[in-house]
Amino acid sequence: MDRIEELETALTIVSATADHIRVDDARRLTGPGLLWERPGAVIDVFVEDVDLDLIARLWDRHARSVLDALGWQKEKHIVRQFQGGVNLAISAPMDQLYSSIFVAQTAWHFCAAELLEQTPGDFNAMIADVKTVMAKEANPALIALITAAQGHGVDILCDDDEVSIGHGAGSQVWPVDALPTPEQVDWERLHDVPIAFVTGTNGKTTTTRICAAIVRAAGKTAGLTSTDFVRVGDDILDRGDYSGPGGARMLLRDPRLEVAILEVARGGILRRGLPTRRARVAVVTNVANDHLGQYGVNTVPDLAQAKFAVRRTLSEGGILALNADDAFVVAEADRANATIWWFSLDPNAPKITAARLGGHPCAYLLDGMLVFFDGKFEHPLTPVRDVPITMNGAARYNVSNALAAVCVGKAMGLEERDIRSGLANFKPDAKDNPGRCNEFSHNGARVFVDFAHNPHSIAAVCEAMSAIPAKRRFIMLSHAGDRSDQDIHDVTLTALEFKPDIVVAVEMENYLRGRELGEIPALIRQAAIDEGLTSDSVLFAGSPTEAARMILDQVQPNDLALLLVLSERDAVFELLEDRA
Repeated sequence: MDRIEELETALTIVSATADHIRVDDARRLTGPGLLWERPGAVIDVFVEDVDLDLIARLWDRHARSVLDALGWQKEKHIVRQFQGGVNLAISAPMDQLYSSIFVAQTAWHFCAAELLEQTPGDFNAMIADVKTVMAKEANPALIALITAAQGHGVDILCDDDEVSIGHGAGSQVWPVDALPTPEQVDWERLHDVPIAFVTGTNGKTTTTRICAAIVRAAGKTAGLTSTDFVRVGDDILDRGDYSGPGGARMLLRDPRLEVAILEVARGGILRRGLPTRRARVAVVTNVANDHLGQYGVNTVPDLAQAKFAVRRTLSEGGILALNADDAFVVAEADRANATIWWFSLDPNAPKITAARLGGHPCAYLLDGMLVFFDGKFEHPLTPVRDVPITMNGAARYNVSNALAAVCVGKAMGLEERDIRSGLANFKPDAKDNPGRCNEFSHNGARVFVDFAHNPHSIAAVCEAMSAIPAKRRFIMLSHAGDRSDQDIHDVTLTALEFKPDIVVAVEMENYLRGRELGEIPALIRQAAIDEGLTSDSVLFAGSPTEAARMILDQVQPNDLALLLVLSERDAVFELLEDRA
């Protein structure tokens, strides 16, 4: 049994239970997140007909009692109430995050006992057990390095295996069990690199890639993390969903890195938190209904709170770049303590007008130009027609993403010529922006591939595509089975804004998630027929690749096809390239 496994299984703390109370497994928080900026542990408690204020009062008393008994007088506790439950968290030293799980569970043990009127365990014995684990986990060398790094004004990143100080070209990495003393570290060669965080329901991957293109145009080695891969320069370090702290550490430890653009998704923020507090700029592209119901994030305003956790990563003087066209972003911004730069498609949007009157930087679309206002003067940067990702302005969501990238470039002090160059040379193809409105040609027809999967992103893509003239329109649709019947119906109606002549409803066996075979395509078919399509116009395919092949076999010159691909992406791309 290795050390981590030994720590994870060191204690089993049993708490009182009831049918109307459900407690999820506690999880470690390694950095800033939804609740606060501290590392520690959190427990999610879901209840029915229980006074949430009572739970908060019990947590306040018992968490404080447990922390004090362990000698953690400087550590804090917090409660967040949501519809149907609470998040209960405690903070902890960075060398005690596994122990913090047991600390939180111990505090909940006493809360649950009092809440359910049951006899708790022996307080002193349970505290002694936790102290035993704390002693095993303690790493004084790590704490000494953290303190020294803070004193030298340089970032330190920790995980179960490695510790690194500085970023990229200014970093050094050590095994966690072979750490140097602060006196052995060559502090002169260690430094941070500029970091941008990008989050939002949609657009974050594209914005991240545009920002990396701008950095590259400035002659610097850009690195990015995303839901698709981790990349430094032209080298992909690994493929997969790396929108959490693990991907960020992988990137920030690469010695070639000079500027980092980190895409961060809801899951990473909520599960573990964000990896650093040294960002120069953070972006929230938008907030929309997607993946609700986890970790106490049940509503779109809740999701906005989670996305705005990126504000806690900003270093002194850091910039929070926000979409002034998104109502949920605007509402949450009122609670954000940060220097905000707004961006908008409307030069007369209220937040843009207020920013200009107040002498605050902002970015907007004006008479077909991307414009940056520096607080005093307007700087027309480039015509929208010269930004390929916008499809001559038809893809308005990508105009917004480009404006967000302008704010990032400006916040990082990059030259306007480099911002223009990065925007001009970033193409909507499978090389620069795979899976985001990539265009192919087949038999005289235009074929677009996009990975849009939620109502917000599908609506944006279909709006852009509906502006393109075509003889006939084909669309490929599929949905994951964990969406409700109503969600599948509504998303299908959103996709029909593309005004298709032919709909291909696709089965995805790997995404059934409890559904029966044929159930999801049947829901798509019924929604399309309800909206006026004939039964002959709604076809069935057993897989995305089969659906793509069916459409390619039918398209003729001047037709337009939109393939919304959720799975078998590589196979669909390969098919399109073979048919091009």
